[in-house]
Amino acid sequence: MDGQDLPKDEHVFESVGRCRVKVRHGQVVEIGEPRIKGCPLAKRFEIPVDEISKEAVRKTIEHRIRAFGMCTARRKVISDQEFFGFAPGELLACGLRSGIIDATVFACDGAGTVIITNPAMVLGIGGWMSGLISTTPIPEVMDRIEEHGGVVFDRETARLDPAAGARRAHEMGFSRIAVPVSDPDMAEVIRAYNPDALIFGVHMSGFSENDAQRIVAVSDLVTGCASKTVRSLAGKKALLQAGTVIPIFALTPRGKELIMKRILETDEKYPASTPKVPVLCAPEPELHT
Repeated sequence: MDGQDLPKDEHVFESVGRCRVKVRHGQVVEIGEPRIKGCPLAKRFEIPVDEISKEAVRKTIEHRIRAFGMCTARRKVISDQEFFGFAPGELLACGLRSGIIDATVFACDGAGTVIITNPAMVLGIGGWMSGLISTTPIPEVMDRIEEHGGVVFDRETARLDPAAGARRAHEMGFSRIAVPVSDPDMAEVIRAYNPDALIFGVHMSGFSENDAQRIVAVSDLVTGCASKTVRSLAGKKALLQAGTVIPIFALTPRGKELIMKRILETDEKYPASTPKVPVLCAPEPELHT
């Protein structure tokens, strides 16, 4: 489904608990059943989600709409706020600052696929939105992105197509492109077209073993999410792991370099030891059975 098939001003995404959420005209109009019972990361949100339920998800999404204008014309796209040390947005912003990457292909509510070179825009968009499934155009959001140097891939439909976005970025002259993806098919297409792309597997809770194998095979980094399969497969292949609650696994030297750059640019203290990865701490996210 793309922007042409949706009613005007409708935005669909998966939020905490892999709940499918639908927002129209700045109002949460639909929340699906949670697929995950609990997540330690959600407990650290500005509106903490201690136990995942429809009502808890509604509260955190409504807070994002009020505070940041998510899914509305008030949507902020620039931020210097870092939520979690090794979250995809923080790592990709670090990659832009350090020169490991020169552009990232992102998804933004109200704009669809966008090409970003500004680290503050990566944080501004990525800090408040994940798991975007479909969206419709909001001209004010697209204008704001372009005013700050971003490129909107398709202003007319705001469609989501990270592979086409990566191709457009390559045509624009970018050679070190990073793309977060949650679809194995899309990841394989991007890797086939652009062998040098940095692929970041994200939002993979509940992945089947086959999908996990496919995305781990072509990614430079993956998030562990609430998937024992992804954690096991990525953990065996990983060159480096960041975090233990929601681990980030570096599967290639470029992925490892990005995590190391992130460690070097922060003032945090990190333990150094030599256990085999994966190193996980309890409690892990729990899936509904």
